[in-house]
Amino acid sequence: MENEEKPGKLKSIRHIVVVYLTIAVATLIGIIILYTQVLVNAYIPSESMENTLMTGDRIIGNRLAYKFGEKPERFDVVIFYAPDFENTPYIKRVIGLPGEKVTIKDGLVYINDNHEPLDDSFIKEEVKDKEESLEFQVPEGHYFMMGDNRNESFDSRYWDNPYVAEDVIIAKALFKYWKGFEIIK
Repeated sequence: MENEEKPGKLKSIRHIVVVYLTIAVATLIGIIILYTQVLVNAYIPSESMENTLMTGDRIIGNRLAYKFGEKPERFDVVIFYAPDFENTPYIKRVIGLPGEKVTIKDGLVYINDNHEPLDDSFIKEEVKDKEESLEFQVPEGHYFMMGDNRNESFDSRYWDNPYVAEDVIIAKALFKYWKGFEIIK
């Protein structure tokens, strides 16, 4: 009788191991798909987006935000590959949309010769060095990006190739989770 119980116990233990192993593998595959296809985890290495994102913050972005017909909108905070540094992800705010003329004069941004500057209530501080007027004509399928800390941001204003192609935008920033949780606006 004792011998009859051992094969039954062994079969039961094997079944439990297979079930737990299957759950572990399925969970691992799910996490890999979530991390590589749906979400992106990013680290903020500089002060170019302060006060929205601080140096050392960690954020989560949505890779699917612009995949099903949605387009980046003005003021979205996005993660993308910078045109001059193709393998380097950057995070900046969308300022100029496809087909728009972006003019920067006396530290203020104007779109399509509008006399009212863009709302810049999110920038860290007033621009210190009021550079000469700059004009950019954003090509179709591209975007013009700027950091919120205009005094410290290396962005579209200074790149050799100032426009970010839509197909190199990785994700829309959703929230920061390091040193507290906050939705990114």
